[in-house]
Amino acid sequence: MMPELPEVETIRRTLEPKLTGLTFTAVNILLPRMIKQPEPDTFAAGIIDKKIEKIKRRGKYLLLLLSDNYILLVHLRMTGRLIYSEKAAPLAKHTHVIFTLNDGCELRFCDTRQFGGLWLVTADSLSELPGFKKLGLEPLSDMFTREYLKQELSRRRTRTKPLLLDQTFIAGMGNIYTDEALYRARINPERLASTLTDIEIAELHRAIQEVLREGIENRGTTLRDYMDGEGRSGSYQDLLRVYGREGKPCTRCNLPIVRKKVGGRSSYYCPVCQKL
Repeated sequence: MMPELPEVETIRRTLEPKLTGLTFTAVNILLPRMIKQPEPDTFAAGIIDKKIEKIKRRGKYLLLLLSDNYILLVHLRMTGRLIYSEKAAPLAKHTHVIFTLNDGCELRFCDTRQFGGLWLVTADSLSELPGFKKLGLEPLSDMFTREYLKQELSRRRTRTKPLLLDQTFIAGMGNIYTDEALYRARINPERLASTLTDIEIAELHRAIQEVLREGIENRGTTLRDYMDGEGRSGSYQDLLRVYGREGKPCTRCNLPIVRKKVGGRSSYYCPVCQKL
């Protein structure tokens, strides 16, 4: 599964104390198509001697803020990993880009399915990147209020689950945390967003922030590929109440959890506790 907000935030938190203040001294691009912008040769020349000043997250993107007003933008997509490693450590299979740092260690970008990507852009041009410029609100920000959620849901003629997955609506939500939030709020994933009551919207707002914070506290969900910036797995998979639990008893009513395609995505829910 694609790393979602808690996973990307965990990677940010593990990498920032290790990378801040370090400088890129070399880069080895083993698979050029992982470099989305600029051309690989220009990317390689441009990142040398850039100092890492800070690491941020926006939705599912990692942003390494560099000297000279540059940003290294990373999206992991389905199976990407960004890991700080000793130079002598064995090279993992599917390692596609290796950044050498001035502390003698490396930052390695690995991606089994090769859907991820790296961009080197100026801070001024970041907001114009397709896919980045239209990102919705951060669900853990002060701007993401119940009033905002109510206003936006009331004018959407679509089902709730696909809407929550829309990155232009809320940035960072994915299949796992959307299913978990809907379950806690007792909302069926096929409910039309515009039909939710004020009470349901309040519960959904609470549930979204609750599951995201719990995911971060438990260093993300590792079902197969995800690892943090130090190569460690998360533990939130042990706390999931509905996602991936098809046929297992609901934690509230004890009846089986079902799985159904909603908007082309597998959705896990309890048909009793989350009635349509």
